[in-house]
Amino acid sequence: MVRARISDVAAAAGVSVTTVSLVMNDVESRISAETRQRVREAARAIGYAPSSVARGLRTQQTRTVGLISDQIATTPFAGDMLAGAQDAARENGHLVFLIDTGGDSAIEADAIRALTAQQVDALIYACMWHQVVAAPASLPAGTVFLDCRPENGGFRSVVPDDRAGGVSAVRELVAAGHRRIAYIDTDDAPIASALRHEGYLEVLADAGIAVDPALHVRAETTARGGRIATDRLLELPEDQRPTGIFCFNDRMAVGVYTAAHHRGLEIPRDLSVVGYDDQQLIAAEQDPPLTTIALPHYDMGRWAMEVALGVRAGDEDVTHLMECPVIRRDSVGPPPAHVGKQNRRRA
Repeated sequence: MVRARISDVAAAAGVSVTTVSLVMNDVESRISAETRQRVREAARAIGYAPSSVARGLRTQQTRTVGLISDQIATTPFAGDMLAGAQDAARENGHLVFLIDTGGDSAIEADAIRALTAQQVDALIYACMWHQVVAAPASLPAGTVFLDCRPENGGFRSVVPDDRAGGVSAVRELVAAGHRRIAYIDTDDAPIASALRHEGYLEVLADAGIAVDPALHVRAETTARGGRIATDRLLELPEDQRPTGIFCFNDRMAVGVYTAAHHRGLEIPRDLSVVGYDDQQLIAAEQDPPLTTIALPHYDMGRWAMEVALGVRAGDEDVTHLMECPVIRRDSVGPPPAHVGKQNRRRA
């Protein structure tokens, strides 16, 4: 199929090539409204579209943004970051070039070179989960970091406020009357693990609840790990067992459900549970549906794109902490009646 040319539009509309160029690029001129309409109708009729390459040479803008990630596009956990970024780009007339590197530094370097050569208007460097990273030396100034932050600063970045998320999770349990609250943590020890644990400790201190090291257990970050950790907690003497459990993520919370059900315990009548992530096809699908803390993937993706395009302010060399909201469902209730009586007697 032969691509329609600007000269074809000029011939169809009975005007000069210069007139077509001025009309199609919305350049201020003395061309009449009637002529402008005739040119646009001719362009539509023959299927002509202005060259984005030529327009980019004139305006010094390609209307494109590069997004380099480790493995966001190939995981079910963080895809909403791409949706937020793409929605913001589309609303501002930009197309996103996405390159997933799989964490390979050589592929990453090639991607940065390729996107720079394409003269993208902005660049976003993204990670699947909250972490501190060494910024590649070839990253252009103005790059925005998404779900990660550069270890030596120098770039704008956005990450989830995991410490505040931990606070919100444990407050849900304290507000329901729980005093023996466990934290099932990951044994991988990522940044989010320590931050959520800090939030857990803060709420216990504010509520006057003594910290019991036996209620902080670590396991692999899976449903199996959550089940093993819960079994350890439920094997404690009755007066030391938790009545509420905060889990590092929703998959571990699934293991809590399994362990509880195998012991004939009902959630939340006998045991309350709060997860983290609000992971699709997991949190809302439990029986009962899981109360959890949502990772703000979509909002972070939108923030990063808007800052990269200059339509939102973002302080240089400052990390923006994005709020992690509570998603209340049905897995939190008051502690069992006999525990409530014990707590009242102690008080």
